[in-house]
Amino acid sequence: MQGGPGKFVFIVLAILFLVDVYAFRGLRQLSADWSASAKWISGTIYWLIPLFISVMTFVIIRKMPELNSGKLYYRTFYTFMGVMILFYVPKLIFSAFELGNDLSNGVVFLINKFNPSLQLANNQFFRYTGAILSSFLFFFTFYGIVHGKYHYKVNTVRIESQNIPKAFDKFKIVHISDWHIGSYYGKPERIQEAVNRINSLEADLILFTGDLVNNVAGEVEEFIPQLQQLNAKHGVYSVLGNHDYGEYVRWKSSLEAQENLDKLKSLQHQIGFKLLNNDAIVLEKKNEKIGILGVENWGLPPFPQYGNLDTAISKIDTVPYKILLSHDPSHWDAEVLDKTDIDLTLSGHTHGMQFGINYKNIKWSPVKFKYPRWAGLYKKNDQKLFVSVGIGFIGFPGRVGIRPEIALITLNRI
Repeated sequence: MQGGPGKFVFIVLAILFLVDVYAFRGLRQLSADWSASAKWISGTIYWLIPLFISVMTFVIIRKMPELNSGKLYYRTFYTFMGVMILFYVPKLIFSAFELGNDLSNGVVFLINKFNPSLQLANNQFFRYTGAILSSFLFFFTFYGIVHGKYHYKVNTVRIESQNIPKAFDKFKIVHISDWHIGSYYGKPERIQEAVNRINSLEADLILFTGDLVNNVAGEVEEFIPQLQQLNAKHGVYSVLGNHDYGEYVRWKSSLEAQENLDKLKSLQHQIGFKLLNNDAIVLEKKNEKIGILGVENWGLPPFPQYGNLDTAISKIDTVPYKILLSHDPSHWDAEVLDKTDIDLTLSGHTHGMQFGINYKNIKWSPVKFKYPRWAGLYKKNDQKLFVSVGIGFIGFPGRVGIRPEIALITLNRI
């Protein structure tokens, strides 16, 4: 707790304490008619949460480096993040409306002071509105933590192009991304559910666009039996995402980091994923071809730019229809769109921030301010980008309004 980080954590906890006090004041006003015992019980429960958050903060700071991204690490960290978001996001919303309530009543006070004949009454509209909205958010977040992160959704996507060879008309591709498999420690049955759902689609091809793990290759080992069951007529192909390189871990040496990456590549081979690291393959049916190319992670700073698109595309120059796997959707605007003849790019990375709305034509998430192309299908001229909101989760142990996605893409010749 020495130096900059300790000071920062103390400041954050102090700010959260002020939010606690302010929100508690508003809640006390709402519960003014409650019995003394009900007030005592609710108040005790209320203040146990900040106490838990404070204790967990110090535990994480002091003990997390020793846990080295293992099962205990994720269980501890996700418990902390789940409780933090579950309680403090609704509390911040309520506090914002409580501030509106205070400002409104302040205006009423001034009007009454300078014009006593009016005698306006205080308005509780903001307080009650804040209480209702924050309550809804609390329950939706709770649902997202308990069930939402496992509520898999199959999203059907129709891709049309005159470049698609006749033999590949109605060709079915399952696109998945961002599994973050370490988040499922102790729950292989949840991975099995997803695998069963994917296999039931009887895809011609399965394409995975990176972030198989959170931090270390060993996360995959518990789930090898489930992942090996993934099956498609023309195989399963993958690329690496930013988390797959293990760059969020403090390795003892660069050699240890490289060994971890090599292990992940080996494990991907073991589970049947064929990695396309700045590489390409050709699929052939009835003497007609499409090309599948993949690049290593290419992202806007601070994310690494290992991808070499020129190397990958040079191997399938003459193929009439090209599908690119690139983890970060910002790569499409930077190097693909209007600069290549790649027809379809598949990406992930954004997770839809695991919070927002993604229902039919209604699509919104705070992540849009970082990634304008964050979910679904985007088109410009004859080139298309599809961004998956991911099948897994990381950081926040839930999904609120952004369901884990399995995309069933059908190629249609026009």
